[in-house]
Amino acid sequence: MKDAASLLPMIAVAAEPLPDFSDPAFGALFDRFADRRVVLLGEASHGTSEFYQARAAITRHLIAHHGFTIVGVEADWPDAARVDHYVRHRAGERGGTEKPFQRFPTWMWRNTDIQALIHWMHDHNGRIAAIEERAGFYGLDIYNMSGSIGAVLDYLDRVDPEAAAVARERYGCLTPWQSDPATYGRAALSRGYAQCEAAVIEQCQSLLRKELDYAQKGGDDFLDAAQNARLIASAERYYRIMYYGGAESWNLRDTHMFETLENLLEAKGPDAKAIVWAHNSHIGDARHTDMGATRDELNIGQLCRERFGSGVALIGFGTHGGTVAAATDWDGDMEVKRVNPSRADSYERLFHDSGLSRFLLDLTPGRHEMLRRSLSEPRLERFIGVIYRPETELWSHYSQANIAEQFDAFVWFDETRAVTPLGPEHHRGVPETYPFGE
Repeated sequence: MKDAASLLPMIAVAAEPLPDFSDPAFGALFDRFADRRVVLLGEASHGTSEFYQARAAITRHLIAHHGFTIVGVEADWPDAARVDHYVRHRAGERGGTEKPFQRFPTWMWRNTDIQALIHWMHDHNGRIAAIEERAGFYGLDIYNMSGSIGAVLDYLDRVDPEAAAVARERYGCLTPWQSDPATYGRAALSRGYAQCEAAVIEQCQSLLRKELDYAQKGGDDFLDAAQNARLIASAERYYRIMYYGGAESWNLRDTHMFETLENLLEAKGPDAKAIVWAHNSHIGDARHTDMGATRDELNIGQLCRERFGSGVALIGFGTHGGTVAAATDWDGDMEVKRVNPSRADSYERLFHDSGLSRFLLDLTPGRHEMLRRSLSEPRLERFIGVIYRPETELWSHYSQANIAEQFDAFVWFDETRAVTPLGPEHHRGVPETYPFGE
C-alpha cells in the first residue's frame, strides 16, 4: 500500500473546498454531473445531518437549474407517495390515513433536514403550472408491504370495485403477516406458502394488463398502484428468502430499487433525469468493495453503471468523527452516539490527515489520475447504517473498498453531527396537508 504521507499533498491539491450549504456555489460545484441521466448521492450513515444537508443542496440545484424531476430515496414507496402528494400539489386521495415513515428507523426520513427539503420542493413546484414538470419524491425500497397492500386496495376500490374484491382474495394469504412480515419468512420455510407467491404475481400482472384503462383515470394514481403491486410481489419473495441467508435477499432488494428507478424514468419520458438518495453501500459500485468481491452482492450503483454507463454519477460521502443518530439493536430507540475516530488504515483517516475540514474530491477518470491510481489500492471504508456499535466497529462497520472505482466523486466532512428527529414541536404552523403533520 502506498505510504499515506505521500498521498496527502495530492489530496490537498485535488480537494475542492465546499462553501456553506446555503451558498448557491455549493450546488454549482456539482454542475459537472448535470448532464447525467442519474445522479446517486450516498451517505456513510443514516443519521448524519451534514450528509442530508449536502444532498439537499445538490438536489435543489439540480432541480432548479438542470431539469431533474425525480428524487428517488431509500424509503418505502407508499410512505414517499404521501410526501409526493404534498410536494407536487397532487389532487385527490393521498394514499390512506396512516402517517408516513412510522416504521423503524423513523429518524431516517422524519427529521428537520428532510422537512426543509420537502418544504422547498413544495414551494418550487407551486410555481410550475404543469404537474408533469414538477419534481416528485419517490420511495425505491421494499419494506412496507402492508402499506402497499392498503394502497392497491384503496386504488382499486375507487376505479374498479370488482377488481378490488379479487385483489383482497389474492392478498388474503399475506394478511396474517402484514404487521410483522419477517414472520412470513419463517412460516414459508416450514409450511410452504407457494400460493402466496403465485397470488401476488398474478395480482401485479392483472393490474398492469389494465394499464390503458386505469391510466385514463389518472396517470400518477395508476403509477402509484402499479409500483405498490410490484413492491408486494418483491417483498413477498424478499421475506420468504431472507431466512436462507446469503446474498440473494440483498440482491433482490437492490434489484427492486433499481427496477423502481427504471420504471420511474420510463414513466416520466426519455428526457427525465433522476437523483437517488441511498447509503454508500447501495450507491457505490459493489464490484469494487468486499460486497461484490467476496459476498457476490450487487447494488443499485453497479446496476446503474451497467445500464446507463457514463450517464450516471455515483457520489459518496464520508466523515472522521462527531455524533450520529443510530440504534444499538434493530427496532431499538434512537440514540445520539459518539462516532469513533476513523481507523489509521482507512480512507477516512487519510482524508482526515489531509487537514481539510470539508471538500469535494472529483474521481472521474482523466482527472487527478496519479491520485486516482494511488487511491485504487484497497483500504478500509466505514459504513454506519441505522445500527451503530462502536465497540465492534472494525468487523461490524468497516469493509475493504477501492474508493477510486467505487465512486465518481467523494464529499468529505471531517466533523459531523446527528440529525434532529421531528417531534411535535416541529409541526407547529405546518399546513394540514403536510404529510408529517400530527
